[in-house]
Amino acid sequence: MDYVDLLFCHRPDKETPVEETVRAMTHIVNQGKAFYWGTSEWSAEQIREAHGAARREHLVPPTMEQPQYNMFHRERVEKEYAGLYHDFGMGTTVWSPLNSGFLTGKYAKGVPAGSRLALRDYEWLRKRFEGPEALLKIGKIKKLAALAGGLGITLPQLAIAWCLKNKNVSTVITGASKPEQVVENMKALDAARYLDEAILARIDKILGNKPAPEPDFRKM
Repeated sequence: MDYVDLLFCHRPDKETPVEETVRAMTHIVNQGKAFYWGTSEWSAEQIREAHGAARREHLVPPTMEQPQYNMFHRERVEKEYAGLYHDFGMGTTVWSPLNSGFLTGKYAKGVPAGSRLALRDYEWLRKRFEGPEALLKIGKIKKLAALAGGLGITLPQLAIAWCLKNKNVSTVITGASKPEQVVENMKALDAARYLDEAILARIDKILGNKPAPEPDFRKM
């Protein structure tokens, strides 16, 4: 390939000054090797620092961020980054919309044979599906699955569509181990039309984890 549309700096490099990273990305954009560059799993503070360096040195700032985002992982996208969308027009390319497979529902009764969590190299991930916190998630997943069934869609489609309904989400990265999973996941585009304000409120009630907005002291 002669160029890529987007280039992400995956994870912040604490050993490299932010200005140096911004300068390197600007060089790549100016050479025409990438149209835009962005960050991946950077904090809001680090992203603001990158924009500050770009403004100060007349460089190209990051225009998108690639964070984890799903029904069980909301704080960063919905709260920490809240000011960035308005201040910089930042877009997001979110990953893990199914919470590493938890939101498929297939782990509700344990780790099935043949799944990636059954593989030896995924022992680190399997630990997240065990213990009291996992049992609490499973209880919520069963309620979400029932809600999805009432809408005539699957739980994975509901979970992906939920991500799409966030106005600050530009793109949702999905993963699949089988071709049919890709087909089913893409149906989330149609499923999103069922998620009106009332359905989204029901989902929030089930999850019970909607981040509280920053207080507005003018209204207190």
